Amino acid sequence: MPEQLKPEEVNSKTDPSVAKQYDTQTPKEDQWKDFYAIVDGKNVTMLNTYREGVGAVGRSMAVGKRQGPDILYLANKHSKKFEDLSSNKDVQITIQDLKTQDWVSISGTATTTSNDDPRIKELYNPGVSAWFGDLKDGVHDGTDKDPRMALIEVKSKYIVYWKRNSSSLGFLKEVGQAALTGSVAQTGLHREFEQSEIEKERS
Repeated sequence: MPEQLKPEEVNSKTDPSVAKQYDTQTPKEDQWKDFYAIVDGKNVTMLNTYREGVGAVGRSMAVGKRQGPDILYLANKHSKKFEDLSSNKDVQITIQDLKTQDWVSISGTATTTSNDDPRIKELYNPGVSAWFGDLKDGVHDGTDKDPRMALIEVKSKYIVYWKRNSSSLGFLKEVGQAALTGSVAQTGLHREFEQSEIEKERS
């Protein structure tokens, strides 16, 4: 049910949509399970790097593998994102489910490896070649042996996500009631993992 806005929430400069949906009840183990379910349910993310003189630059990237709280990508080392990462390792990954409105934001540090990383062979599938092309020179063929094929590993430092806990009809009803009554809608659960929690989960 929508909750009425309180004076102290305004005076303390609190965002009520976050405060009233912030999940302090669900055990962290279950929060991790829900986070993994959202990430694993989406093959494509937005990977945002930071470019000098420009700021954040995003592009769509297929997930090669989720490894605990971390994300691995296969990518062409000739792409601009590798230039970005050479000067700034900080990245952000975002995911949103348009059907449920569930969303994830991962802030982390990216490292890149060359083609000799054995994980590239593990993650490679023939569909990846479609984004590389085949020069027909026996080298630049878009396979896992292609010297352009590289790995980006994002180590998470901070994770925040929101998971809807109402039906589609309930969602609309909650928002409508909140708008009519001046209350604050509660349609889901807002959760976050700090770096210490992520390191514990990773280990």
